[in-house]
Amino acid sequence: MWDLENRQYLDFTAGIAVNSLGHSDPRISRLIAHQAEMLIHASNLYHNAWTPALSKLLISETQRQSPGSPLSQVFVSNSGSEANEAALKFARKVAYSKNPESDQREILSFHGSFHGRTLGSLSATPNQKYQAPFGPMLPGFKYGVFNDIESLPSLITEKTCGVIVEPIQGEGGVNVATSEFLKAVRDHCDRVGAMLIFDEIQCGLSRTGDLWAHTASGVHPDILTIAKALGNGIPIGATLGSGKSVAPHIKTGDHGTTFGGNPFACRVAHHVFERLAATEMQEAVVEKSKIFTDTYETLSRKYPGVFSELRGRGLILGFQLSDEAKGKAPEIITAARERGLLVITAGDGALRIVPPLVISAEEIKRGLEILDKAMAVVFNTPDHVHKTKGQQEMAGR
Repeated sequence: MWDLENRQYLDFTAGIAVNSLGHSDPRISRLIAHQAEMLIHASNLYHNAWTPALSKLLISETQRQSPGSPLSQVFVSNSGSEANEAALKFARKVAYSKNPESDQREILSFHGSFHGRTLGSLSATPNQKYQAPFGPMLPGFKYGVFNDIESLPSLITEKTCGVIVEPIQGEGGVNVATSEFLKAVRDHCDRVGAMLIFDEIQCGLSRTGDLWAHTASGVHPDILTIAKALGNGIPIGATLGSGKSVAPHIKTGDHGTTFGGNPFACRVAHHVFERLAATEMQEAVVEKSKIFTDTYETLSRKYPGVFSELRGRGLILGFQLSDEAKGKAPEIITAARERGLLVITAGDGALRIVPPLVISAEEIKRGLEILDKAMAVVFNTPDHVHKTKGQQEMAGR
């Protein structure tokens, strides 16, 4: 990327895990121009070919790459927050459909999660920084401790209609749910008849090296929410529902959208998803991930006491700074940007690595060299060579 003053940057953020196919991809640009000349929007009162084409592709690839998945229907929206709003509504509608007099209305989410900024998705995001100015939150939401299996029996009760969980918490610090935890959540949902919702808005779409982050656990959700990378920058989200536990209870008119499912966004998403779901793409993600993990070990040795943990999978990684060093995170981000690297934080002092999936090995190595230089500046290591202002400007280019 280049800024308005023609400074060049390597991007380890991908627009917060959105631009998985990079910036200004020529095939996407041509497709956008072509579809814009044909039809952008006509409302979902009328059939357009691209909404069902995208939906069919999402379901067929999910069932192929996650054998046994019950997901069979798709609601297309405009964002991740909207996808989660639909999921929360669907969970409550299932309970209502089974018994309109039931008090099974509670939604369980977990500390460290982030599900969106609309009031329903925000109510499922137990972070006072986000919630406090907009309280009170919607009633009926409970919060548990991520990866705490022992607490689940008391949290998932006969009053629980839905549980929403990120298989890898992005904003919360790139925290990975254990397979045992996801299996336990699934078992308890089955015990009380609650819908299990996996929010893969940030961690899905091959970012882990699998199509979906939950695939490795062998656990299947009743509802799956996706967005971000699905449009590579064109706003779109989707909520996938089980044909067994969800679809029979959702009727036409239960939920709606004006822009969701428009032919413009759906055609772009169809193209993007085809490329992201490819085996070659996923294998490359795994290979590129190793460059990051190997370099993390090198940086840990070079800067003792600075890092405490590496979390994540594939190309969603968190370099956790130690308690002593995490206050320096903003300085690292600034020093990296000044030298031509875009990187962001997550949780409590974790450097979040979510580059485009198409990034090359050479670009990864170059970006990590810049990160090394930025850390040398921030932590004043002996091998840091102080440069003149002119030399620093050249390094930033």
